[in-house]
Amino acid sequence: MSTETFFEESKEQSTVKTAIVSKYFWSWAKVIMPQARKSAKQKIAYLDLFAGPGRYKDGTKSTPLLILEKAIQDPQMSQMLVTIFNDKDDNNAHDLQTAIDQLPGIATLKHRPIVWNNEVGSEMVKLFSSTHLVPTLFFVDPWGYKGLSLQLVNSVLKDWGCDCIFFFNYNRINMGLSNRMVQEHMAALFGEGRVQTLGERLAGLSPDDRENCVVEELCGALGAKQGRYVLPFSFKNDAGTRTSHNLIFVSKHPLGYSIMKEIMAAESSLYEQGVPSFQYSPADMRFPLLFELNRPLDDLEEMLLAAFEGRTVTMQDIYERHHTGRRFIKKNYKDALKQMEVRGLIRCEPSKRPKGTFGDSVKVTFPGGGEGG
Repeated sequence: MSTETFFEESKEQSTVKTAIVSKYFWSWAKVIMPQARKSAKQKIAYLDLFAGPGRYKDGTKSTPLLILEKAIQDPQMSQMLVTIFNDKDDNNAHDLQTAIDQLPGIATLKHRPIVWNNEVGSEMVKLFSSTHLVPTLFFVDPWGYKGLSLQLVNSVLKDWGCDCIFFFNYNRINMGLSNRMVQEHMAALFGEGRVQTLGERLAGLSPDDRENCVVEELCGALGAKQGRYVLPFSFKNDAGTRTSHNLIFVSKHPLGYSIMKEIMAAESSLYEQGVPSFQYSPADMRFPLLFELNRPLDDLEEMLLAAFEGRTVTMQDIYERHHTGRRFIKKNYKDALKQMEVRGLIRCEPSKRPKGTFGDSVKVTFPGGGEGG
């Protein structure tokens, strides 16, 4: 798909992608700004190296314009936000600059948006690696894989408050892994060691297993450094039969992970017992399935009984200690614990609470092995 055809219309997939990024930006900025104001620079940043023209051909605003509108509307953010947008296509860069200049209130921003027209590659990696960045949300949304590398992502994530949202065309990367002509690009993206073993692991796998393997390896590469939290979200084709794109979020802080998990959950097109699928498929809306055939809350109950056997812990502690790497959101934990309490599987304090509630501070005692916490 060329950049021209990509921006012909704002498809459902693009709308969901834009919603995830813009919602997280707003939540991230609100958390980061109070700390950033205490620093000497008093700045936060949004960095997009594959920004596009700013609007789809149908006139719908893409992510750069929505981010800037957020900043214009917020008095604090309008004085703190630095934005850098890049697109190597001359026409896209020109159209984006024009669209930015036409935004109402754009002159109220303290830091005028910067639009670059450069190839993404080693020079940018050197630039960011040698610069101490202010807290930055880094959005990577390329057409293929050229210029993408772990070094690029790491060059931004190295500094405090920096998170990355990485949106990529799964089909192109999937094909690239078996194409010897682009092994250099694949090694830059996955790491030299991983890409060699990945080719062996993929041999003979079904399409679904192949996808899971590729995404798992990429998540592992992005989160390989200690302390990173990685969360994937997939986009299906119109028929719902194959994945077309994936979005991977990377943060160094559990709060960012929790915030993005709730945002991705809200954008999921399928829920099973209230547990989000972390995928968007247009087919889910047209062809609803018998979701109760899968009962993930039942699985969660069994996990909790095993993980917290004989312990007394608060609801908040249960959530924080257990949810990383799993698709359960906080509401799922509360729903599961309420069901377990009704069935007498756990004991909760206080036992008398407003009907249907399960606060973060409720203490839960799990059976077995004593009740120390």
